[in-house]
Amino acid sequence: MAARRRDRRNSESTTKKVDSSILTSSNHVAAKSFVSFNHILLILFILLSIFLVYHYRPSLTVRELPEDLSVHDGGFVKTKISPQEILSEHSRDSINTTKRSFVNHVLAYVTPWNSLGYEMAEKFASKFTHVSPVWYDLKSEGKKLVLEGRHNADSGWISKIRANGGSLVLPRVVLEVFSPEFLLKKQLRSNMIKVIVNECKDMGYDGIVLESWSRWTAYDVLSDTTMRNKALQFINQLGKALHSEKNTARRLNLIYVIPAPSSQDLKDHDFGPDDLQKLGDVVDGFSLMTYDFSSSLSPGPNAPLIWIRSCLQILLGNNDNYDANLASKIFLGINFYGNDFVISEGSTNRGGTILGRDYISLLEKHQPTFQWEKKSSEHFFIYSHDNDRHAVFYPTLLSMSMRLDEARSWGASLSIWEIGQGLNYFFDLL
Repeated sequence: MAARRRDRRNSESTTKKVDSSILTSSNHVAAKSFVSFNHILLILFILLSIFLVYHYRPSLTVRELPEDLSVHDGGFVKTKISPQEILSEHSRDSINTTKRSFVNHVLAYVTPWNSLGYEMAEKFASKFTHVSPVWYDLKSEGKKLVLEGRHNADSGWISKIRANGGSLVLPRVVLEVFSPEFLLKKQLRSNMIKVIVNECKDMGYDGIVLESWSRWTAYDVLSDTTMRNKALQFINQLGKALHSEKNTARRLNLIYVIPAPSSQDLKDHDFGPDDLQKLGDVVDGFSLMTYDFSSSLSPGPNAPLIWIRSCLQILLGNNDNYDANLASKIFLGINFYGNDFVISEGSTNRGGTILGRDYISLLEKHQPTFQWEKKSSEHFFIYSHDNDRHAVFYPTLLSMSMRLDEARSWGASLSIWEIGQGLNYFFDLL
């Protein structure tokens, strides 16, 4: 009996050993199969990744601009552009911050509410012949004149601008004097001129950029022949007073801001070729506002090239015999900002102005497809957000380059509104 029990235990033990051996063997086989399956999956994943990268290489790869090439030489001034390319290249600085590509005058506006403009003016000072900080408003309190804005002035920044590139610094002064008396009465006109000239002397400016035409239009000053003549007379006298000032290191300059003509059929409020001729000898430059062609109520391009050409033809003449000296005094307006219009019918949101940082954000978020609009010579793209369709018009290297070429063809100068609103690589074109 004992032997049989012992044999049974041995048999059970043997059975357990066999079963354990089978289990171990099975686990080993399963483990090997699992590892092999993982290897197969890994190999398939690698092969699929290689295929996708190769197949979609044109859309995923962005060709970087070599450090020693300009945006023109690098092939980035073109109609077919992509968000990836702009995102990769837009922050690149001009390869030479001192070399100028545009030989005529370049006026750069900067504004107190956008500090980036001040930085760009310092960095690219050699690209500009004139810099205009938007600082002053000339107002009236009864018959008393008040010049507001000196608190904006930054003498240290002015010194840096002059040291970096030798640009003339001409703060903008907006004429907010609405009483007709200040134009009709000689003494009051003289008082306005004296206030402006004294500020230039006291602060060491090189002159001013004056904006008054848009204000005179808004207050219906220009529809009256007498008032219109007095307005032109005031500009004439101001220019002469600035030029004749002897107590400065160099002659004080006057640049006058003018709106783009509304049409070939000029209205009373339009600044036309006769006005240009009358002021041509006493004004050093005319900052022509060739932008804001479209609005949220009528969405479209910012400044169609055909419209810009038409404005120059109206002011200078539609032939080859135009006055080259006057043409050089026209500072053709170039916008560094854009517009994001809402184009969905019935939407209460109409969109508005966008700056460079807003534009870059839209490209990162929506990765849109660009379209080139031949008639206006501008790029744009469409995107959707919150059930609204948007159309975005913002300058590109090609649209800017074509406008600079147009200015060159007339021998005209440039004015940029405003340099803190653009992208770094725009300056490579200047």
